[in-house]
Formats: sequence, C-alpha cells, structure tokens
Amino acid sequence: MTNDSDSSSLIRLNIGGKKFCTTIDTLTQREPDSMLAAMFSGRHTLCQDPEKGYVFLDRDGKHFRHILNWLRDGVVPTLKDSKYTEVLREAEYYQLLDLSFVDFSYACLRNVFFSRANLHCAKFKDVDAEGANFHNATLRECEFTGANLRGALLAGANLQSANLQDACLINSSFCQADLRSAHLQNADLTNANLEGAILEGANLKGAKLSNTNLKDANLQRAYLRQVNLRDTHLEGAKLDGANLLGAMR
Repeated sequence: MTNDSDSSSLIRLNIGGKKFCTTIDTLTQREPDSMLAAMFSGRHTLCQDPEKGYVFLDRDGKHFRHILNWLRDGVVPTLKDSKYTEVLREAEYYQLLDLSFVDFSYACLRNVFFSRANLHCAKFKDVDAEGANFHNATLRECEFTGANLRGALLAGANLQSANLQDACLINSSFCQADLRSAHLQNADLTNANLEGAILEGANLKGAKLSNTNLKDANLQRAYLRQVNLRDTHLEGAKLDGANLLGAMR
C-alpha cells in the first residue's frame, strides 16, 4: 500500500487481469462499511506488484467498472436480464448493498439476488422480477406498482408501507415478512405464502387471495373489505379490528 497519506491519491487495481485506476476517496467515501473501504483505509497492508504497483484482487473484472461507477456517483447501470445478477453478486462480495432510493423501474430483474440488500424507497414500478430473491431485504416504502413478482422470495423482508398495488405476487413467499401499512390493493396473491407475516394496517382491497396461506399472520386493523377469502388459510391469524365488511369466506 502506498505510504501517501493523501486519501485522494491514485490507486491501481488489477481485478482478475483487468486493469483499473481510481482514487482512495472513490473506494472509501460512498460506502464506508464496505470491504473495499476497509481494504484501502490504510489499516491494512496490501500486496502490490513491485514493478507496476497494481493491487491484485482475484475477482472477475468484467463488471468492476460498474462497481466503480456506483462508488463514484451512485448510479446503477442499465443492464439486460442476467447481467444484473452478475453485477449484484459482485456488489455482495464487495459488501456494497446499499441501494436505497435507486430507480429500477421497467427493468428486467428476473432471478436477481437482492438478499439482505438495503433498498429503502427504491422504485420497482412495472419491473419483471419473477423469481427474484429479496430474502431479509429492507424494502420500506418501496414502489412495486404493477410489478411482476411471481415466485419471488420476500421471506423476512421489511416491506413496511411498501406500495404493491396491482402487483403479480402469485406463488411468492412473504413468510415472516413485515407488511405493516403496505398497499396491496388489487394485488394477485394467489397461492402466495404469508405465514407469520405482519399485515397490521395493510390495505388488501380488491386483492386476490385464492389459496393464499395466511396462517398465523397478523391482520390486525387490515383493510379486507369486499375481499374474497374463500380457500384462504387463516388458521391462527389475528383479525382484531380488521375491516371485513362484505368479505367472502
């Protein structure tokens, strides 16, 4: 590691054979808790090529430019299909999973891995996120209007006040998810699993709940007026104060 105390000094990186040049500031300022920030904090001695001065990291370098651009200006690249999965896998490795306020609207995010990511207030309007993994992700106040989340994994996710109106949630898993005050109007929850989920104060007006698993779910003060609850599994569910006027059971 260079002995230069200037944090804006240049650093040369060799990522799996691809060469990059950036600054210590870029690697440490935006994501101070990341692996990269720790590596280049000055607290660790890094092995450099004695002739050219490159710090080597044994990762696939083809997406590292996107990692650098994220660190520079906070912009997530526009990519096609599986490329998002590859970039996010690298972001997870470098511990760069703060994607709050990012706009993914209209993107194809099929099978993308967002597990444990901070996506607070991110926008997913009309995205195709079929089969995506949001396990234990922070999704508070996210916008999922019209999104395709068929078969997505959202178990343990924090979806407080998230907007899922008109979303396709068929076969999705929300086990133990926090959906307090979430907007689920006209969402299709057919065959979805919400066992143990917290839906306190959620609005499910017009939602499709055919064969939905709501076992042990907390539906206190939820808006279920005119909702069709036939074939819905409600064993142990809490319905205190829920608005069930006209609900079909």
